[in-house]
Amino acid sequence: MNKFPIMIFIGIIIIIKFRDLVFIILTYNYTNKFLENFLTNKIFNVSEPKLSKKAIDYVLDCLRTEWISSSGSYLETFEKKWAKYCNKKYAVSVTSGTAALIVALKALNLRPGDEVIMPSFTIISCALAIIEAGGKPILADCDLDTWCIKTDEIKKKITSRTKAILIVHMFGHPVNMDEIKEIVKNKKIDIIEDAAESHGSKFKNKVVGSFGKISCFSFYVNKLITTGEGGMVLTNDKGLYNKMKNLRNLAFNKTRRFSHNEIGYNYRMTNIQAAIGLSQLEKISEHIEIKRKNTLLYNKILTSYDLPISLPIEKKWAKNTFWMYGIVLKKKLMTAKRLSQKLFKNNIETRPLFLGMHEQPIFKKMKLFKKGNYPNTEYLSKYGLYLPSGLRLNKSKIEFICRTLKRILCEK
Repeated sequence: MNKFPIMIFIGIIIIIKFRDLVFIILTYNYTNKFLENFLTNKIFNVSEPKLSKKAIDYVLDCLRTEWISSSGSYLETFEKKWAKYCNKKYAVSVTSGTAALIVALKALNLRPGDEVIMPSFTIISCALAIIEAGGKPILADCDLDTWCIKTDEIKKKITSRTKAILIVHMFGHPVNMDEIKEIVKNKKIDIIEDAAESHGSKFKNKVVGSFGKISCFSFYVNKLITTGEGGMVLTNDKGLYNKMKNLRNLAFNKTRRFSHNEIGYNYRMTNIQAAIGLSQLEKISEHIEIKRKNTLLYNKILTSYDLPISLPIEKKWAKNTFWMYGIVLKKKLMTAKRLSQKLFKNNIETRPLFLGMHEQPIFKKMKLFKKGNYPNTEYLSKYGLYLPSGLRLNKSKIEFICRTLKRILCEK
């Protein structure tokens, strides 16, 4: 059999493939990965984690040593290092940010009728935790600039039944803690911090999570550092520490293993999750730098376009880690839902901002929050969303997202 034609055919195929490869490389360099998104119909995800080689090494170490459950050296190390990072003495790892809030509120020993003031603009976990702990959530509206709870609203809501104030550092921007501390001065009111969205954020150069009697964190996959699912509670009070540690472990009696005097929960983080968390904590400064750099680029481009939207801010006393890049429509050109639909048609994923607690169907059914006025929460909920904000976002993607947003908002 004559192999010459076959060799010619193979040679032609190689030349064609080489030509295609050269074209792809040139195109790749020219567009800086951008054309790839169109060719593959890839979605610009709203958030993506960034795991290091250390994460793989640490997880493999757990598997090799078979320390894969809710005890092990990575758990102890992660708890201690996270507490140190946040300037707290004690840390209790849990399974989620919601679990952290429940354990924190339960540890306060709320009685029927005890009130906890919280923002109307936040995730439902905050209200659920207060209810689960036997308390009554009392809502306060938020600021339109920082999206954090309005301190003058807190003052109006304090009564003789107020047991605690649950503050939430929103989207990376801290609450003004001087104002909060002034409110509770000479009052027997505890401060609980929810810093789930604000790892590493600072108020006057002091990291959030260091102010409250108890501080709560989430390590969900979209957070600045992640364990996939997970959370942490911090405190300087050894009694509260022991209480929360017991609550997350089904509240076993000390004298009898399978005997229980109160309701506890199986909220134990695994050693594998802690291994990932430790590797993430080692990269937290890098992650913060990426978030701030991307926000600066977003702000620069969108400001130059002069679009009818408000952009994330940073008060002079704050260090904002910009967990997610949120925008709010200034003019009622369209709702956030409509804008989100238009962006998704261009492969850009978004998320709406929180629905206010007073508008939650389940709470309406429970007849909670029947009174009250929360206009800022309602405006943010209807006209706000956040754009792709992941740690793997690059310049070309941000530029495309901004151009697409401009085109949509300027359509006649």
